[in-house]
Amino acid sequence: MKKILFICVHNSCRSQIAEGFGKELGKGIIEVRSGGTEKGHQVDPLAIEVMKERGIDLSEQESKEVDFWDWADRLIVMGCDAEESCPALYVPKLENWDLDNPKGKPIDEYRRVRDLIEEKVRALIKEERKG
Repeated sequence: MKKILFICVHNSCRSQIAEGFGKELGKGIIEVRSGGTEKGHQVDPLAIEVMKERGIDLSEQESKEVDFWDWADRLIVMGCDAEESCPALYVPKLENWDLDNPKGKPIDEYRRVRDLIEEKVRALIKEERKG
C-alpha cells in the first residue's frame, strides 16, 4: 500500500481536506497523512464545514508540522510554494497540485477547492489501483 503525504505550508486547509478524502476514499488502497512545512494554529473551521457536507469529519484533526518525511512513498504539495521549504524533494514522485488557498475567502471558494481536491484524490486512488 502506497504512503501518500499531502503537504502545504500550515496544514490547516488543503492538505487536511486531501487527507480526509484519502482516508475515506482510499481505504485499503493508500495510506495518507498530511503536514505543513510550518506548524499552523488549527484546522480551518470552513475546511471542517465544507468537508462535513461530504460526510467527512475533520474536527478531530490537528495542524502539524511535518517531521516524518521519510515515511512517504509519494509527496504531494498542495501549492503556496510549500516545495520551497520542503527538505524532501528527493521523495519519489513529487507532485505539486498548485491549488489556490481559499483561506479568507467566501465559503464557495472552499467548496470549489474541496471539489478539485476530491477529483485529484479520486484520480490518485484510481492510478494506485492500477499499480
